[in-house]
Amino acid sequence: MIFKTKDKQLVRIKEKSFKLEKEIQKLFENNLFEIMGVELVKSEFNIKNKRIDSLAFDPQAKAFVIVEYKRDRNSSVVDQGFTYLNLMLQNKADFIVEYNENLKKNLKRDDVDWSQTRVAFVSPSFTENQREATNFKDLAIELWEVKRYEEDIIIINPLKKSSVVSIKPTIQNKLEYAEVAKELKTYTEEDFLNNKSDDIIELYEKYKSGILNLADDIEIKPQKLYIAFKKDRRNIADIEIQNKSLKMFINLPKGQLDDPKNITRDVSNIGHWGNGDYELKITDDVLFEYIMSLVKQAII
Repeated sequence: MIFKTKDKQLVRIKEKSFKLEKEIQKLFENNLFEIMGVELVKSEFNIKNKRIDSLAFDPQAKAFVIVEYKRDRNSSVVDQGFTYLNLMLQNKADFIVEYNENLKKNLKRDDVDWSQTRVAFVSPSFTENQREATNFKDLAIELWEVKRYEEDIIIINPLKKSSVVSIKPTIQNKLEYAEVAKELKTYTEEDFLNNKSDDIIELYEKYKSGILNLADDIEIKPQKLYIAFKKDRRNIADIEIQNKSLKMFINLPKGQLDDPKNITRDVSNIGHWGNGDYELKITDDVLFEYIMSLVKQAII
């Protein structure tokens, strides 16, 4: 329940239902970057006799995202999700062309991390079956709940996966699902920590804990080449785990970081995997508190 205060009393704010899927679609498409951290490529994208509600691109994961809007609570989001994932992976060139034509850019196939392709379903509510069916750690299907209330209040809630179970044993007998799952990859911290020394693992754990303690709701999102730390779906820092050190990127544009000790390097004009224009190499925890003060500046 949602309330407002009036004369020191709580007054309930009533839910104001969406009458049409199109209302939800317009709300999201006008605010996709603010909500999901992705940029809109094309609304109502038609390909191979199928229509995608919103085609988007995640500039941090360098991956395409398909967004579908639903008011029907009875459809199978897993079946539809795999259909769209397969459609994209089988027609990569069409998605590249659509991106370049609509955003006036020159994206190449190798610039895209196809393993991070995903589908997001948006609805005022999902059934328990839909929640359970998508609750696999490596299933590239997301559920987002959106509710509208009186006084123009909107609440958006991405449903987090709680299971550590893999989808792969479940779909091994479904050839079309298995082929899609083979190309997709969900990265974990273990992928980066395997074969690393105890010293490096301990160093990473210390800086990880330090970043998570800087603010509420900071999330860890391992990507293909680094581990991202996000708040409100925006990277604040990224860490590459190397054999003898950590390489950290602070997600602030050049000229916006106050670093009086001058321990960061300007990489604004240098190719690098992490986000942000500041890089530093970490081999110990001597400057731990100072480094945390730098990362904190990226939290808005």
